[in-house]
Amino acid sequence: MEDKCGKVDEQVVLLKQKLRMIYHGEVFNGRPTKTARSHGKKFQGNLGWAYMQKGHYIAAEAVYKKAQMIDPDANKASNLGLCLIKMARYDEARLVVEDILQRRLPGSDDARAINRAEELLSELESRQPPPILLELAGLNMDDRLEDEMDRWIQELGPSRSKRLPIFEEISTYRDQLAC
Repeated sequence: MEDKCGKVDEQVVLLKQKLRMIYHGEVFNGRPTKTARSHGKKFQGNLGWAYMQKGHYIAAEAVYKKAQMIDPDANKASNLGLCLIKMARYDEARLVVEDILQRRLPGSDDARAINRAEELLSELESRQPPPILLELAGLNMDDRLEDEMDRWIQELGPSRSKRLPIFEEISTYRDQLAC
């Protein structure tokens, strides 16, 4: 892809343009042929990779997820997993990689796909212990975040009413009159 297109920015523009043309039926004489659909699938993956090269991981994630909805496969799933790792979204990445290792996607029987998924899993494990270890150690990030929020709220002190003091005084008299 790089040899044909040159710079990554140019790749993104060309791939988006080609996908738009396929979508609008401007290629293949306006016929939605099998070739057009397969080119569209191919270009989705290439566009995701181009975004990855630019460091635009959110855009790459969106493209890979769309590509997986159209035509799921292990290669695009691997790229999505890598993208999620780059964004430090390890739990989501682990789920994607496990789909490949569990052979839930087309192409996940391929030795290269399995090797790549195992490499991604190794990278995940080097960055984050498996979820079961976090739970056993009591280091679940959700619990730590919740504890930190509770501590912060306590430091702020009791909540105060947003009403003016005069209305606070009136409301106590109103409560007494109601009885």
